[in-house]
Amino acid sequence: MLEPEAMMALFAQLIGAGRPDVVFLHGLFGRGKNWAGIARTLAEHEHTSVLFDLPNHGRSHWTETFDYEAMADEVAAELRLRLGSAAAVTLVGHSMGGKVAMLIALQHPDLVKRLVVVDIAPDISYQVRTSVPLVKAMHDLDLATLKRRSDADAELSGEVDDPAVRQFLLQNLKHVRTPENRNGWAWELNLGLLGEHLDEVADWPDVGEVSYPGPVLWVAGAESPYIRPEHYDRMHGLFPAVRLVTIPGAGHWVHADAPAELSAELIEFLR
Repeated sequence: MLEPEAMMALFAQLIGAGRPDVVFLHGLFGRGKNWAGIARTLAEHEHTSVLFDLPNHGRSHWTETFDYEAMADEVAAELRLRLGSAAAVTLVGHSMGGKVAMLIALQHPDLVKRLVVVDIAPDISYQVRTSVPLVKAMHDLDLATLKRRSDADAELSGEVDDPAVRQFLLQNLKHVRTPENRNGWAWELNLGLLGEHLDEVADWPDVGEVSYPGPVLWVAGAESPYIRPEHYDRMHGLFPAVRLVTIPGAGHWVHADAPAELSAELIEFLR
């Protein structure tokens, strides 16, 4: 377990007023602000959200290894520091962040009042096949010759057809000005480490004979292949009180494809 004083703080955004009661954990190549729109909708219903950038993403620190249990311990320690030892929140995690959220519920259940897992399941390997071409596209982008962000979008279009996916990836491209180069670009996420550890991203640690008894909302995008019937038994074994909801018309990025529908499900779950 990570000791709080040994950690670098994770970057977090707060949306709403009052004591936070909802925490969002983003997916691979994402960042906390991907959930800002839904968090603002929840704020209209008197919920306050914390949106974390997970390690190696956004404005949070980089690591030398990829480790789900270490990430779960780090987020848990952050929650204890920020909210107090008696705090319990609704934890919402998408994709990679969904796996972190599941581990927190299993290993730090006192912190989790309710759990929401968005379009991911334990022991899923499909994530590797879909992520490899995105990593390649980002690696192939020649940052040294870029003059503007629109050039990056044009270059990525050769390997990534979907404009929404390109914009999702390009949120990680930051403008870097130095005395030597006043128009430089760099990836803000730790692309090298993440690209080299996609098998670990798709993996799930051995958690032993544990389960989380609290309420769990399991959200699937109807057009996404990430949640399948063969995942049901494992999910129910770990989370006996799980309820599956499928969002029509949504792919893997449910919060981008169907924000109103997902927000409605969250608001109902939070009652």
